[in-house]
This record gives sequence, structure tokens and C-alpha cells, in this order.
Amino acid sequence: METDIKTILSECGFGFKKQLGQNFITDKNLLASIVALSGVTEDDTVVEIGCGAGTLTRALAEKAKRVIAFEVDKSLQPVLARTLAGYDNVEVVFRDFLKCPLAEFESSVGGYFVVANLPYYVTTPLIMKFIEEGEKCKGLSVMVQEEVADRLCAKAGSPEYGAITAMVALRAECAKVKRVPRTLFYPRPNVDSAVVRFTFGKGIEVADRQAYKKTVHAAFSSRRKTLENNLVNCFNMTRARAQQVIEECGFPPKARGETLTPEQFALLSEKLK
Repeated sequence: METDIKTILSECGFGFKKQLGQNFITDKNLLASIVALSGVTEDDTVVEIGCGAGTLTRALAEKAKRVIAFEVDKSLQPVLARTLAGYDNVEVVFRDFLKCPLAEFESSVGGYFVVANLPYYVTTPLIMKFIEEGEKCKGLSVMVQEEVADRLCAKAGSPEYGAITAMVALRAECAKVKRVPRTLFYPRPNVDSAVVRFTFGKGIEVADRQAYKKTVHAAFSSRRKTLENNLVNCFNMTRARAQQVIEECGFPPKARGETLTPEQFALLSEKLK
């Protein structure tokens, strides 16, 4: 497959655009593994973001009922016309998915899975779009930089743990299911990658998502500062009140945001309300 894709790209006169983070998957075994790990079945609709040369798109089309593939680079049109020839269950949409109203999209598509080799420069905003807005997304399996994967799946108290970890926990359970060396991409990137799978419906219970979000971002607003200091600065409250809230939650007086589990953030957001 690697020779096929390189040849097609060359014959179509395609030039890689570094600003779009274009690194295509060419290894057939890896493609099959990504599809298998996603949990997608023959009855499912799959949304792919950043379909590139269509190698993963093709692997998904062989498994799923329907594939809707988004791509911003219109110069890939002749490439995709060749790589996806004969697959009548694939629809390629040349549009920036970040600018797509998700509620409107979901009303027309229904339930769906997301499987993608995400362009590095849009990884976080795309994941958060589904976490915050995706009501009909059944699951999310994405290839990201390995250091991003470590942050997404980190445990409280670890150096990798941050606001995005706690925000993901609001809607889904997250696991790093496969490491992918940089040698399996064309052209070869400077970092290794990993496939992360999000299982929706396994998030934590909170009464108010916006209050939780505000609390999490306040706690991580300055990692060097204590939770008390960050609450004082971000919620415009007195130090005495911040200390009282922390005590009522049962946290240590000098606790820092990165030591709180998502469940503890849920408790804190309720107390702050």
C-alpha cells in the first residue's frame, strides 16, 4: 500500500502542506488495527476528520455501513478519487469540521463514531468539540501525538494531568490503546503517536457542566499556585471563603489543582455554586 499511495500522490502532483500537519498512514496492518480497536461494526456510521490520502477512509469503508470523511485540502480531490474508487458508502466533504455546527450535523446523521488520524494542530479543539457539544457521538478513536495521548489519559497527581484530562472525564472514559512509531507515516513526522479511545456514557455525574468547566480552568489557571490562590484569583472571593470551601470538600489546605480527581472537581464546583 505504501508504494501505491506514494505513486498516486506523485502522479496527481500532490504537494504536502506542512501547516496542515499532513502525515498519512500507509501501513496496512496499522490501518486494520485502528479500525478494529475503534469498535466500529457493519451497522455503524463513521465520521473521519482529516482523511488525507484516504487510506484510513478506505479501511473504514470496508467495515462500516457509512463513512463521512472531512478534509480541508481540496488539492487531495484527485488523490481521493483514485484511492476511494469503488467505495459507494463514502462521502467526502471538503470542509473544516471545526466550523461545522455540530447540532445541525448530528440531526441529519444520527448516532455515529469518530475515527481519525487527527492533524496535530487541531487535536485539542476537535476533541473538545465532541466532549462539549457531541450528543450523538457513540465513541471517539483518534490518533494523536503520544505526549497528547498521555495528557488525555493521565491520572490526578501526575505531571501530565491537566485541564483537558478533567474535561474529558466529564463525558467519557479515555484509554491509550496503541502506540504508533513515527516510521509508519509518510512523510515521517518528528514525534511518535498513539491511538486514544474515548468511551462515551462513562463520564462522571455533574449537576452543571459549565460550573464544572469554570472550576477546572480556575484550578489549572496557574499550576505553581495552590488551589486556594487560584480560587481567590478566578472567582473573586475572599481568602477566608476559599479556605472554607476547600475545608468543606475535605481537601488538604495547600492542595493544588493537579491533585484533584474529576470527581473531586465535581464536588468543588457544587460547593462553589
